Amino acid sequence: MKPEQPSILILGTRGIPAAHGGFETFAERLALFLVARGWKVGVYCQDEVERVDQRVRVDSWRGIDLIHVQVASKGPRATLEFDWQCVLDAARRPGVCLVLGYNGAIFLTWLRLMRRKVITNMDGIEWRRPKWGRAARTWFWINEWIGAWASHRLVADHPVIADHLATRRPRSAISTIAYGADPVTSAPEAPVRALGLEPGKYLISIARIEPDNNILPIVEAFCSRKRDMKLVVLGTLSDQIPYHVAVRKAANASVVLPGAIYDQAAVKALRYHARAYMHGHTVGGTNPSLVEALAAGNMVIAHDNPYNRWVAGAAAIYFTDTQSCSERMQTAMEDDALVKACGEAARTRAREAFRWEDVLLAYENEAYRLLGVTSARTAAIDHPSPGAV
Repeated sequence: MKPEQPSILILGTRGIPAAHGGFETFAERLALFLVARGWKVGVYCQDEVERVDQRVRVDSWRGIDLIHVQVASKGPRATLEFDWQCVLDAARRPGVCLVLGYNGAIFLTWLRLMRRKVITNMDGIEWRRPKWGRAARTWFWINEWIGAWASHRLVADHPVIADHLATRRPRSAISTIAYGADPVTSAPEAPVRALGLEPGKYLISIARIEPDNNILPIVEAFCSRKRDMKLVVLGTLSDQIPYHVAVRKAANASVVLPGAIYDQAAVKALRYHARAYMHGHTVGGTNPSLVEALAAGNMVIAHDNPYNRWVAGAAAIYFTDTQSCSERMQTAMEDDALVKACGEAARTRAREAFRWEDVLLAYENEAYRLLGVTSARTAAIDHPSPGAV
C-alpha cells in the first residue's frame, strides 16, 4: 500500500511569496523544497482587511497551499489575531506544524490539546531587546517559556541560542539549524550607480534601524573623520521615531540614506559591490543579512559578540565601540589584501555552514522525526517526486 503523503503547515510569517523578511524567505524556500520532495505544504498568509468577510480561504502557488487568514485589526493586535486564527485553523488540518517565532506561543497550547505535532523555531531572545518596554518584555519572556514547553521540538539557529534554550528544555529536545544563503558571484552595477555610488567604493549596512543594531554608532563612527568612500544605510527611516531622527542628524554628505529597498535584485547588487558589509547586531542568533553577506563574498565589519563571531569567523574584523568601529572602517578602506582575504573566508564559511540544501534537509528531518520516520533521506525513497532536490 502506498504510504500516506506527509503534510506540514508553516505558521508565524506574514506569508509567501516572500516580501517582508528572513522568516518569509525561509518559509518560501522550505515550502518549495518540500513540495518538490513529495510533501503537502500549507503556508499561512496574513490578509489585512477593513472588515472580515471570509476568515480563511485557500489558493495555490507553485504547488503550495496558501492559507489566507483575514484580520481587521491593526498593529500588534493584528499579529495576535492572525496567530490565533492560524492556530485554530491548523488544529483542524493534518500535518506537522512548523511555527516560526514564539511571540504568540501562548496559542500553541491549543495545538497540543488538539494532539498536533509542533516544531518551533525559537528565533532570537526577543525579551532582551532594549527597544521594548517592561510589558512587552514580560510578554515575550512568558511566551518564550510557553513556546519551549508547548512544542515537541525546538530549533535554534545558533549555538548560543541553543545554550539559552537548554535552560528551558533538555538539550535532547533542541536542534541547531542555521539560516541559508545562495552564493552570489556576479551582479549588475546599475542599481549601485543609480544611487550615485561606485562599485567597491562604499560600505553598506542592511538592517532595521534600531538601537540594538548599532546603526547610530556606525554612522557616527563613519562621520568622525574624512573618508574617501561612502556609507550606505539601507532601512526604513521615520521622522516620528527619535532614533531615526538621530541617525539622520549624525549623517554627513558621504552617508547615503535611501530608505528601505524591497527589490531583492537591487539589494543583492548593492551588497555584492560593497567594499565591506557593516553588521552592528548585538541581540539574536544567526542573522540572515549577515549570512547573505558571507555568501556574497563581503568582508564584514561586525560588532564583537558571540553571535557574530560564530557566524562570520575569519571573514570579519570586529569592533566594540564607536572609536574601534571608525578604526575598522579605515582599515577596510586601506588594506586591499585584508579585504580579499576576508572575502575568501566569507565564501568558505558560507559554503561550509550556510548552504540552503543542508538547512532545508535538516528541517525535513525534524518534521519526519515527529512523524516517526528516522531520516528524510530514507523517507525520500518512499516518496519520490519529480524535480526532487
